[in-house]
Amino acid sequence: MRPNYRILLGVTAVVLVADQATKILIDRTMELYQSIPVIDGLFNITYMRNKGAAFSFLANFSYRLPFFIAVSLVAIAAIAFTFRRLRDDQRLAAASFALIFAGAIGNLIDRLRLGEVIDFLDVYWKGHHWPAFNVADSAICVGVALLALDALRDERRKKDVK
Repeated sequence: MRPNYRILLGVTAVVLVADQATKILIDRTMELYQSIPVIDGLFNITYMRNKGAAFSFLANFSYRLPFFIAVSLVAIAAIAFTFRRLRDDQRLAAASFALIFAGAIGNLIDRLRLGEVIDFLDVYWKGHHWPAFNVADSAICVGVALLALDALRDERRKKDVK
């Protein structure tokens, strides 16, 4: 098996288990909107349900569920297609795409199972709350950031070769 596929399988397994286990734990042990302070003034565990995308985008759109399922499936397919084209030495890109892939699958599972996504990580400063998110969302954000970093490194390497 190619090294990048080992990365894909390993990262996807870890992220999906962590994502689904934490969502199940939150759902079974907390009431909706219940909040548990973790770091006073900065971070709570708050049980939320999100029918939309980031920032509850399109939460009231009548075809939101089929739309988000379709978008997730297209994203997963695009990542799988792009992943196949990676060279074996593109380990950071492989890890980045694997994080995004796993995050998309994690939230897709929620949409198929519940019709919405469980969020519970509540970061805030004074009265300003960032929208609640979950492990899958975190994996997607970290994956995108690492992919941008990898692209910048690649550009720098190309300039140094010239």
